[in-house]
Amino acid sequence: MFNKGKDAGSSHPAEPPETPLTTSKRTMSKSSTAPSILSADIVINGTVTAEGEIQLDGQIEGDVKAGALIVGEKASVKGEVIADSVTVRGRVLGSVRGRQVQLASTARIEGDITHSALSVESGAFFEGHCRHTSDPLNPAADDTARPTSPTSGLGVSRPSTSSGYKPNDSSSSSSSTGSPLETSGSSSS
Repeated sequence: MFNKGKDAGSSHPAEPPETPLTTSKRTMSKSSTAPSILSADIVINGTVTAEGEIQLDGQIEGDVKAGALIVGEKASVKGEVIADSVTVRGRVLGSVRGRQVQLASTARIEGDITHSALSVESGAFFEGHCRHTSDPLNPAADDTARPTSPTSGLGVSRPSTSSGYKPNDSSSSSSSTGSPLETSGSSSS
């Protein structure tokens, strides 16, 4: 490595010996790269595609396809999101497809989610349909997906409008409205 006695007039330039450090850099760059960071001042109109991880802090108006996607708290996507792993802390207006989908407490999604695994933190907002499937990245898998009922914010149940229940109706206590709040017993006062 430090050979002062070598022939200085050699026509072949000395190649640096391959060290374990250079070898590990080469293999590391192929298997795991640093995420592509799209900062807060970036606005993209069009499709974004990456094999690796994208960390979005800006705005994208178009579809995003990546190996992994992190949507930051101030970030927004208006389009379809497709990735193996999707973490949403910001806003998505469009459908989300991912093997692992995580909605942080600051997330706001208006669109359908197709997933293999879904986790939702308290406070996250989701309006749309949620479908579980073994292969969410394959659009043909939608035919075998199990749909769940639409939601309007998490943790909020919608009252049934077909039950006939009227909260301020006290006109007749003996009528049968089919309301789930009725009791089977009767009491006389």
